[in-house]
Amino acid sequence: MRSSGVLSWWEIIRLGLIQTSLGGIVVLTTSTLNRIMVVELAMAATIPGLLVTIHHVVQLARPRIGYGSDIGGRRTPWIIGGMCILGLGGVLAAFGTTVIPEHYWTGLAIAALGFFAIGVGTGATGTSLLALLAKQVAAERKPAAAALVWFMMIMGFALTAGVAGHFLDPYSPDRLMQVTASVSILAIFITLIAIRGVERAPATPASRGASDPSSDSFMTALQEIWQEPQARIFTIFVFVSMLAYSAQDLILEPFAGLVFGRTPGESTQLAGVQHGGVLLGMAAMAISTLVFKSRGAALLRLWISGGCLLSAIALFMLCWGGMNRADWPLEANVFLLGTANGGFAVAAIGAMMVLASSGQQQREGIRMGLWGAAQAIAFALGGFLGTVAVDVTRYWLSEPAIAYGLVFACEGILFIVAASLARHIHIANWRSQGAATLPSFGDIALAETGVGARDGGSI
Repeated sequence: MRSSGVLSWWEIIRLGLIQTSLGGIVVLTTSTLNRIMVVELAMAATIPGLLVTIHHVVQLARPRIGYGSDIGGRRTPWIIGGMCILGLGGVLAAFGTTVIPEHYWTGLAIAALGFFAIGVGTGATGTSLLALLAKQVAAERKPAAAALVWFMMIMGFALTAGVAGHFLDPYSPDRLMQVTASVSILAIFITLIAIRGVERAPATPASRGASDPSSDSFMTALQEIWQEPQARIFTIFVFVSMLAYSAQDLILEPFAGLVFGRTPGESTQLAGVQHGGVLLGMAAMAISTLVFKSRGAALLRLWISGGCLLSAIALFMLCWGGMNRADWPLEANVFLLGTANGGFAVAAIGAMMVLASSGQQQREGIRMGLWGAAQAIAFALGGFLGTVAVDVTRYWLSEPAIAYGLVFACEGILFIVAASLARHIHIANWRSQGAATLPSFGDIALAETGVGARDGGSI
């Protein structure tokens, strides 16, 4: 028998289906529409790049969205509403794409509105879903739950890309609209079924206590969260680590082609090798925290800092491999990078879920929103800055291996900085404290100074 308010694994899987649905719409709009604009419509790659950036930048509203769900005390309406907005945004983006050949600026405006809605919907659904998990998943299950939910989102990427790709051939505007509408409607339907009855009854204002933190204004709540040492450090860590993580996305395959002579098909297969490593890293992190529950918090920190350092090593190896490409095992190098990336990323999400429930209560949503906004802006900057850095270095350096190597080295340095920041992230040992009792950020700050220290307060 599970205690009231704690989600079972079946309920966690149901919430994971919502992430699968979210991933399906996002990959269809940010990947498939990107290709159609560049290839079928012969548009400059900058245009879909800017549209995708809109979807990231809009997610700066995540803290405000999280605050709204904190105030209401329920995440379900935000999850459902966010998925409906996301589905509508996907259809609008696809419709705008079909209009562009005949009415360029009108179509572009509709597509931009669609990507704006995609950003709002992703922020509302993703932030509220993570806040719900942070609130109602037992502490010792949170790392594994984070891995499971993110694995299911990646499955959404893969399934939608494969099935939608099949039905899109041969391409036509009508087919694009049919496929996009079908994916969006299916995602909304799955969300409505999956979320039903999962969220427990919210606490009433009376039961929360006289000093109900949800009564504060948004700016007051945000300022209070930012004053919490761990929330601030973790926000900076998320930004730096995800900046390094995302900067490699758009340059790894061109690097394989220009430096190692890989064909387009071979470079695509290389991306599959990297994703395989990501899944392995995620699975290894989840299994280790479930098997060694008594040291779960310490393992989280180990995976976070160790994953960042191993990612840096893998990137430095790519620099070296570019200079010695004749016999360099590129696939093994990329697989190592993926494994390190997957392990640290999902461990960071697990830590996010644990830390969101620490400190002043009824603030899970705004904490998740703050960290989600840091991740979104890092992804928006990372992909853009990575490609700009390669273009700038290639302008001054004639050898592509050196140009790409310098960029990979910079990413490696960012990962080292992130690993250094991770040393200051303190996660309560939930096994010794009890799953339902985590020390507040204030308790941890006292423990750091040696005042009021207790077992499990600092790992």
